[in-house]
Parts: sequence; structure tokens; C-alpha cells
Amino acid sequence: MGGVTSSMASKLAFFPPNPPSYNLVKEEVTKLLLLNPFPHRENVQVLKFQNRRGNEIVAMYVSYSMAKTTILYSHGNAADIGQMYELFIELSIHLRVNIMGYDYSGYGQSSGKPSEHNTYADIEAAYKYLEENYGAKQEDIILYGQSVGSGPTLDLAARLPRLRAIVLHSPILSGLRVMYPVKRTYWFDIYKNIDKIPLVKCPVLVIHGTADEVVDCSHGKQLWELCQQKYEPLWLRGGNHCNLELYPEYLRHLRKFISTVEKSPSQRLSFRRSIEQSRGSIDFFQTPRKSTDQRDKSRKSTDRKDKPRKSTDRTDKLKFHEHKVNNPENIEKFRVHFDQMEKSRRSIGYDKLRTIEYQDKSRRSVDVQFDRPRKSIDWLDRTRDG
Repeated sequence: MGGVTSSMASKLAFFPPNPPSYNLVKEEVTKLLLLNPFPHRENVQVLKFQNRRGNEIVAMYVSYSMAKTTILYSHGNAADIGQMYELFIELSIHLRVNIMGYDYSGYGQSSGKPSEHNTYADIEAAYKYLEENYGAKQEDIILYGQSVGSGPTLDLAARLPRLRAIVLHSPILSGLRVMYPVKRTYWFDIYKNIDKIPLVKCPVLVIHGTADEVVDCSHGKQLWELCQQKYEPLWLRGGNHCNLELYPEYLRHLRKFISTVEKSPSQRLSFRRSIEQSRGSIDFFQTPRKSTDQRDKSRKSTDRKDKPRKSTDRTDKLKFHEHKVNNPENIEKFRVHFDQMEKSRRSIGYDKLRTIEYQDKSRRSVDVQFDRPRKSIDWLDRTRDG
């Protein structure tokens, strides 16, 4: 039964495009490898290297001048680097990073067959190539895993103690948990991310769409809860499994994350403190919530849960400022969008406050009802004493 389930999970996990979206060609004069039908670019190199299982892995490396960070990107289960080509170039430009994307065994023009353990060998080979041929160090590498790519990403990250950071994009708890709501890990399961993420020592950003019908958003949320170093997650409202890159928040949040992890540890600590101070100033102006908290202890626990919402609001304000600096010509358009977001948040906050006040009145009425018998008992006691 275990072997059959494992085989089922493997078949459901891997959907290499058939036919592949590109061909490998070698330029006659320069002998450079090219991805056909894409034109040659000076900052894009097409690579071919072997993994420890003997499979030939095809990869592409996009360089960015003066980049401090290199992203090693493990794509989703129904894509190859031909389909990811333009996205890699755009991410490199907007995030100011080098990017290496690679095809798993059996994907694109990589040889072999797709399997869990082949993907582990594939990402190891890609990481080793970055170290040996581009001089990349652990401290300068961010591992990025999308969907099934979160499997090899976390497997490698759990063994790299000085890694700069990880991005998990629509990640899975495990292969079996995508199909069945199991509560424990079975030996025949694949990509046991739920057991590996507590071993990761670097900052982790989780991005997931709330309307994901392939991998439920609960996978991303549970993985984020298990992180040692949690970074503010990005839950994209209405986002599905394949369209998160289209949301403006996606790129802005990624840019902010990379900017944060590129700082030295002391700078990150200072940045964290400034965030906490700004959070305190926001709380100071929220008088209705504070007065409600003083009357209702249970509300405090709810506010603690709401902290990510506060941080998201604050992040949006920072993002607005960043967008204003980088894109002066779009300021009016974005300000309208920002104002609409603020109005919707205020209306949500007002509705929550009314609900709280109603609950508080209900509690008071209950307290009064319980207090009346106490007063009559006290009156009887005084009568007896008299």
C-alpha cells in the first residue's frame, strides 16, 4: 500500500511540459549554448552540468551588474525554464539580483526521469555549480522554491546553516498532504517539508494565494508557523496557484525582503527595532482599541493575532513611499489605489470595533444579572448582623 501511494504521489507531483517549451542549440561561431526560440542576451548564459546520479541538467543564469545576491530558483511542477525565461529576466532587473533557474531531471532538455530524489540531486548540482563557477557563497544565496520546488529547496536549506534566506512560493507541507488531509508523516510520503522547515536557520518568506485550489493556503500558513526565523508573510487575497506574480504586492514584498536580508545582522536588528517603534506610534493613535483592551482582557489575545494585519498595513505605507520615489509618473494612479485600500481597512476596522462593543455590552448585561443576586445576599447578611 505504501509503495502504491508513494508512486501515486510521485505521478501527481510531476507534470513536465510535453513537448518542452524550448530546444538547445549551439551557436556555430561562439559555441555558446542557446535556448531556441529565445534571442541571445549578453547577460544570460545557458548551462549544462551533471548531477551525482548521472543526469545532464540544463540551467540558465541571468547576471545583474553589481548584484549582492544570487537566487537559485526551483520552479513549479508544470513548467520548464523556457516558460520561466522572461520572468527570470524581469526578476533579475527589478530585484537587482543574479538568478539561476534549472530544469529537474526529465524536464525541458534535462535527461533522466522526474523523481523526488532526482530533484534533490538536481538542486545540489545547481548549487555546486554556483559555488565553483560563479564564486557564490552560502551567505549570498537565496533559495526560491515554487510549489513542488519547495521540496528540493527545503531539503537543501536544512543542510546549509549559513544560507542568506529562503522564499517559499505556494509551498506544500508534503506530497501526500496535497491529496489527503493526513495528520502525521508516513514513511512513503514525498517532500516532507513539514518535518524539514524547523531545521532551517535563515529568514523565510512565505507567499501564498488565499484562493489556491491546487495547494491550499493552509500549507503555506502552517509552514510559516514552523519557521525559526519568520519574515512577514504575503497572503495574496484572491490569488490562485499560478498567478501570484501578476499582483503588484508580489514584487514590492520580494524587493523589501531582499533589501532586509542583504543588511548585516546589526542593521537587521536596527531595522526590526524601528518597525517596533513605528508599531508603538500607530498603537498610540488607536484610542478606541486601547480603551476596549483595558475593559476586555480577551480582546488582548485577539489583538496579538491581528499584529500581522498591522504590519501589513504599515508595509503597504512603506511600499507606497517606495513606489512614489521610484515611479513619480504613477503617483496619482497608485494614490487612488492606496486610498481605496485604506477606506476598506477602516470600514473593516469599524465593523470589528462595533462587534467588540456589542460583545462588551452583552458581557456587562451578564455581569449585572450575576451581580444582582450577590447584592441581595449581601443585604441579607447585613440584616442578620444587625
